Amino acid sequence: MLQSEQIEELISLVSALDREALVRQFTAYRGAFPVDFTNEFLTTQSLERLRHIFVALCLQSQRMPEFPAYAPAAA
Repeated sequence: MLQSEQIEELISLVSALDREALVRQFTAYRGAFPVDFTNEFLTTQSLERLRHIFVALCLQSQRMPEFPAYAPAAA
């Protein structure tokens, strides 16, 4: 079960994702049940709706997603 601190961190991290990063999270996420969204669905939904769905998916699975370490881009 996710702790309240983990839920806060999840919401914060997901809210910082742009559409491209969020779509990558949807396609890479390994939850307790299969999830299969079409590319059309992922490109036509609002960013806020996708964020909401992804947080709900993580909460339902009770599993934090794999977030890559954020490092400054190499010049």
